[in-house]
Amino acid sequence: MKDEIKKEITELLSDKKAREAIDIIKALNYDKALDSLVMETIQEMVNEYDLYMTKHGRYMNFSDSDASLDMYKGFFDATKGEYGFVRVNNLAEDIFIPGDYKGSAMQDDLVLVKITKGALNTKNCEGKIVKVLKRSNKSKVGEVVIKNHRCFIRLHTLKNKDLIPLKGDTKRLVDGDLITVKILDNTYEALYLARIGHKNDPGIDIECVLAEHDFETKFNDEVLKQLETIPTEVLESDLEGRHDLRDKEIFTIDGDDTKDIDDAISLERLSNGNYMLGVHIADVSYYVRENTPLDEEARKRGTSVYLADRVVPMLPHQLSNGICSLNPEVDRLALTCMMELDPKSNFVNYDIYPSVIRSRKQMTYNHVNEILEQGITPDGYEEFVPTLKLMQELASIVRKRKIRQGYIDFSVDEAKIVVDEEGNVLDIKRRYRGTGEKLIEDFMILANEAVATYISDCNLPGVYRVHGSVNEERLRKFLKVLEILGITVKDNLNNINQHTIQRIIKIIEEKRPEAFQVLSTYMLSCMAKAKYQTENIGHFALALRNYTHFTSPIRRYPDTTTHRLIHDYFFSKDGITEEKIRHYEQILDEICLTSSERERASIECEREVDKMKMAEYMENYIGSSFTGVISGLTSNGMFVLLDNLVEGMIRYDTFDERIEYDSEREIAVGSRSHRVFTLGTKIDVKVINASKITKQIDFEEKKVVLDEERKKEKVKKKY
Repeated sequence: MKDEIKKEITELLSDKKAREAIDIIKALNYDKALDSLVMETIQEMVNEYDLYMTKHGRYMNFSDSDASLDMYKGFFDATKGEYGFVRVNNLAEDIFIPGDYKGSAMQDDLVLVKITKGALNTKNCEGKIVKVLKRSNKSKVGEVVIKNHRCFIRLHTLKNKDLIPLKGDTKRLVDGDLITVKILDNTYEALYLARIGHKNDPGIDIECVLAEHDFETKFNDEVLKQLETIPTEVLESDLEGRHDLRDKEIFTIDGDDTKDIDDAISLERLSNGNYMLGVHIADVSYYVRENTPLDEEARKRGTSVYLADRVVPMLPHQLSNGICSLNPEVDRLALTCMMELDPKSNFVNYDIYPSVIRSRKQMTYNHVNEILEQGITPDGYEEFVPTLKLMQELASIVRKRKIRQGYIDFSVDEAKIVVDEEGNVLDIKRRYRGTGEKLIEDFMILANEAVATYISDCNLPGVYRVHGSVNEERLRKFLKVLEILGITVKDNLNNINQHTIQRIIKIIEEKRPEAFQVLSTYMLSCMAKAKYQTENIGHFALALRNYTHFTSPIRRYPDTTTHRLIHDYFFSKDGITEEKIRHYEQILDEICLTSSERERASIECEREVDKMKMAEYMENYIGSSFTGVISGLTSNGMFVLLDNLVEGMIRYDTFDERIEYDSEREIAVGSRSHRVFTLGTKIDVKVINASKITKQIDFEEKKVVLDEERKKEKVKKKY
């Protein structure tokens, strides 16, 4: 009841007028018996800084009050160092919190922060946490410390000296155990939840990262019991109402070690000169029915997590690698999107229907790239070469059309971490994105667009993958950074569209190719983040009016949901009903919100593991020298990106002169040498420290290079 009252009070006060409590009670028009509950709710909202009480005893939304001009509610992000950040909704830049100003705040706590320095929504904005409004209900990971016969926990997100008293059944815990805990509200105590393992156990490092982001590695008993009812092969009874495509030339293309195969493709040239492209997606929703234990677990997980040495699946392996995976030479159920495209790759027609397929071959990107890029045909691929070349022809046409429409390709490289069977890092290199990878990407985008258009044109509730436009303020700042680098963009910034972004990327690629990775990444940060929602606002980066996620239901819950919608709307016996529409209107918003949150958690988890493995790898290279480019500048130091995409920091205090940082222009300047450091500046560095535990890598500038630069400067001054 209180949540409903809070919502109505917030809406009532959205006109920014301050009201007395009696006026709020009258406006809500509840039964008089609820007056005391309304007053209690008002006071609670004041305590939580949702409402502000003026000196005259009137109430208004806290965000609209004069008192909130330098105070904001947000979520705390801890770091391995002493400092942290507060992320505030609708602000592009987080607020920096120095170590002395973070109080007792912990990761994901809801806090009230007061601005102490700099302008809001800029990189030099700093603040002080005034109050922890609500402890995060997420479990946290830490190491058990036994001290004076008492149990404490040292959280991974706090400084080493911070020990928190541990409550609960801790009798069997020993020094060095890694556990999950919940921080108790209004106290500085932790409740013991579960043991992950000991810090010396192999693979425990990644287990801890997964636990920190609430990803379960095991499935519960209810899910395992339901698995017993799932068949291991397609049954004759499953084929009713399905198109039989088992005689078609259909195959899959994936990575060398892929075991969960979502998608298969087919292509024919029609007699009228058009292309008939088939995208056949594993029919996961046929086996994962709504509100079953399997569905509830998949919804909670939201996504599979792909880490350096393992995959944490959204669905159990019996499904993800078995009956749902489009393995070769076996019958599999699918949802097929069959698209007729003209010679310019425009849609002529498309159809979506349940099918049964039999993949002819499980191809790999490496072998497909050998055929399409080098003219080498691996054994077993001979009969498929004509179709692959036809696919290459169509994909090339599709990509050119997409670029003309405004498709933005940032071409940001990703790191591939190569590990042995025990998870030890053997190598780190750039992940290759060849013709085969791009071909599959282009065909999947076509299918996602067709399905989204199908649902949108029917005006039915759906899950859309949306992407807002660019943040103009950040873009203008980025263009100032480019000007310092000698890159001038003459576009009219009063009308920013996809073609504007395309031209900026092209200019960077032509004029500063050595800094393209860094500058393209910065450019990407100027964009809104893609997310799931029921309101279809289009996808800016893809330049599409309609877009969804349909092609990866084994590893993404929104795709599974989209499959369920298609089945329920178009292929169920009762068809589209008002009851179904109301049902999906009630549940899809929450599915979109949860799926977006779990996607972010997955990305953060993958990044954290990558950082940890990169630091582990660089522990072997302490004292070694590398060449890199400056990828970021802060008030404490500059980040440097190496050729293998490993990133570390050079602290300013390691230079033999004072380095002054200019946050507005994103540059750092040597006080004596007047050397200017900018994004993309090439620099030789030496590794001075690397720690798998802290996930940090420290560089210093290679002194020989610095001495040579000084000699050059002396020669210039002499002549």
